[in-house]
Amino acid sequence: MPLLSIKRLSVIALPFAALSAIAGHVQAQEWTPDGSVEFVAPANPGGGWDTLVRTMSRVIQQEELADERFAAINVPGGGGAVAWAQVARDEGNPQKLFATSPPMILVPLAGASRHDHTDFTPIARINTDYSIVLVDADSDYETLEDLLTALEEDPNLSVGGGSAPGSMDHISIAGLASAAGLDAAAVNYVPFSGGGDAMTNLMGGHIEAVIGGAGEAVGQLGDDSELRALGVSSEERLGGALSDVPTYQEQGYDYTFDIWRGVMGAPDMPEEAVAYYEDLFTEMMETDSWREASDQLGWIDSYQDSETFGNFLDEQQAEFKDVLSELGLLSE
Repeated sequence: MPLLSIKRLSVIALPFAALSAIAGHVQAQEWTPDGSVEFVAPANPGGGWDTLVRTMSRVIQQEELADERFAAINVPGGGGAVAWAQVARDEGNPQKLFATSPPMILVPLAGASRHDHTDFTPIARINTDYSIVLVDADSDYETLEDLLTALEEDPNLSVGGGSAPGSMDHISIAGLASAAGLDAAAVNYVPFSGGGDAMTNLMGGHIEAVIGGAGEAVGQLGDDSELRALGVSSEERLGGALSDVPTYQEQGYDYTFDIWRGVMGAPDMPEEAVAYYEDLFTEMMETDSWREASDQLGWIDSYQDSETFGNFLDEQQAEFKDVLSELGLLSE
């Protein structure tokens, strides 16, 4: 299931049109925010979008890369749809950003949002995270095989996630189930308002397991953790606190799932603002603070500029249409 990679010229010799273009480019690069930048996480605290927004904001502040503050704002609801509707009303605003990932493609395709990625301004793809399957530390499930066998035997057992039905976490667990020979459409997926909410329900005994982003789970895993990680969707084991977590492939399931994450802005954001953020995020990703945070969270840098990211989103939309169609979740 494919779910889910000068010659130098003198200024005098340059024609007037070229000089004008250069002047315009220089002017574009001189734009800076006038006041705080609203950086929206379209979910409750504790999930992947929230982690990305707060990590980026913290690194930018620590490294003094911007004069203005990047204010992290949580706008939960609808798997991201509530936040997208809010941002869509702020057309042309150069100081309104939001974190994005596969739900930006999946939720509209499933018919749960009237806004899709084409309504917004792509700024940059930042990194790649992976899915992780978690159970309570006292659970009888020691391996992925234990959990998947139980799900096959009792379809009422539930797996929770922080994204809407037909969105990222649902697609991720459905793909794993399919790789294990189960009916992917029969997985009892329970959506929550964010990864943090899903984990709270897991520890409260309301669901059997959680599927979420590996990066957001790092802080809750360790020697005295109340959670147990059964597997990650990466091709190779991740580092740091996740180095002991086996991949799906190690356990006999030929399946991987990448959670790309990036930043988008309000509709019709001015080009000079896009250029500013591209430069800012490129500089941010070269800092020691960012590298340390990424290593700790198991993130892998996968930067794309605005144009490349926009093309990537179009490709993702075409790919996920097929996936949702297979699950019977594609909105007509």
